[in-house]
Amino acid sequence: MSHQAKGAHDVEADDLVPILTPTTDILPRLKTLAVHFASKYNVEPSFFARVPGRVNLIGEHIDYCGYAVCPMAIEQDILVAVASSKYNDIYLTNIDPKYKDFQCSFENVGSCISDSESGPAWYKYFLCGVKGALEVIPTESIPTGILIAVWGNIPPNSGLSSSSALVSAALLSIAHANQHQLSKHELATISARAERHIGTQGGGMDQAIAFLGKAGSAKLIEFNPLRATDVRLPKNAVFVIAHSQAYHNKASTTDFNLRVAECRLAAQIIAKKRNKDWEHIQKLIDIQEKLAFDLDEMVTVVMSDLHEQPYTLDEICESLDTDYERLKKMSLISSFNISQTFKLQQRALHVFQEASRVLAFQRINEESGIMELEKLQHLGSLMSKSHASLHKLYECSHPSVDLLVERAVHRGAYGARLTGAGWGGCIVAIIDKTEVQQFVDALRTDLCRNSTKHRAELKDMVFPTEPNQGAVIYTVSTLF
Repeated sequence: MSHQAKGAHDVEADDLVPILTPTTDILPRLKTLAVHFASKYNVEPSFFARVPGRVNLIGEHIDYCGYAVCPMAIEQDILVAVASSKYNDIYLTNIDPKYKDFQCSFENVGSCISDSESGPAWYKYFLCGVKGALEVIPTESIPTGILIAVWGNIPPNSGLSSSSALVSAALLSIAHANQHQLSKHELATISARAERHIGTQGGGMDQAIAFLGKAGSAKLIEFNPLRATDVRLPKNAVFVIAHSQAYHNKASTTDFNLRVAECRLAAQIIAKKRNKDWEHIQKLIDIQEKLAFDLDEMVTVVMSDLHEQPYTLDEICESLDTDYERLKKMSLISSFNISQTFKLQQRALHVFQEASRVLAFQRINEESGIMELEKLQHLGSLMSKSHASLHKLYECSHPSVDLLVERAVHRGAYGARLTGAGWGGCIVAIIDKTEVQQFVDALRTDLCRNSTKHRAELKDMVFPTEPNQGAVIYTVSTLF
């Protein structure tokens, strides 16, 4: 955002979302979005915001436990056209006709998000970003009204962070429309917090890479405080994304939040057994830091302090020497049925071992003494081990995802894994750049045999990708 933007503090230029003139590759899409905007609102947009999706190379389901992850921003994105309005409402329209137009006042944003009758509708994710903006923008500075048109080409419910990109794009749009200056780190943190308004208790990976992504480099994203370090991938490495054609919206079931709760409960029971104050433990990294153990030592702790059989709520209460009402408050489990059981050993084991794999992934990429082929083999092995853990210990895979991982390896990938929350969605495979087209064609052929879609439709279901730029603001001067 501009250096003259309103805000409580100055921000270094490198930590501001860049404001760019559209390049020739993005210009046709911006013009199409501008035409849709003008047809709906009879005015031209003032600016555009672009926020990319992401693929997580390794480090699944550990960001909300406090551990580092290794994603990269991808080419697919959410585009938003924006203009202020004299009317006192938020107006939303989407180029895709299956997403219906929506309108509400700034005052009613919270109640519209919490409306249970409409489920996790598309506009609620945008409103989460609006609510996040309203929580940091001074009340007297909130715009009277705003006009928004959205166009996304990130496959929804695919594990490529379409929902988080929409939340992040909304926050960025409202902040920039008001010229309220926020750094990329602040935008990432606020977006992560804002998405939880829809009920998903996620970590901050998706939002961090959305704003901190860099062309040509994956990122090691660390938390508390949020930090991003470049991860230079092997020159011969290409990552191919393939969709399993199984779809899962993580806000529509309790699957995702159950895993978050299981990790929290595992940390609290370990804390209790190790004579630490469990009520102040919320994440697995909290108990690791309290014990001052390394990740390998934490694996040993998990195996000794937690049993393999699922825990009942009664047993958890007994282990923590507390009652159910206190547990609901301290462990945030009120959304679960009293009969719910929790697999604590398996979830914690995955987290600590996956956190180790992330560090090994970074270390291999930094190692100058390893040949390219050996690097690809090591990275692929870590990715495959990650998938095996997500399948067996975290139980968040899907038969279609597992089959696609097997096919990817059979077709020549050095390794492959599900990416995103799971229960469907996409895999990511690591391939030598000399074999990419052959690999992509083979996977598309495999998908054709098991799909009702035509081959042309499957083109967007299997594609190579490379690290892309994070969020940007585009000016409109060259459009009209």
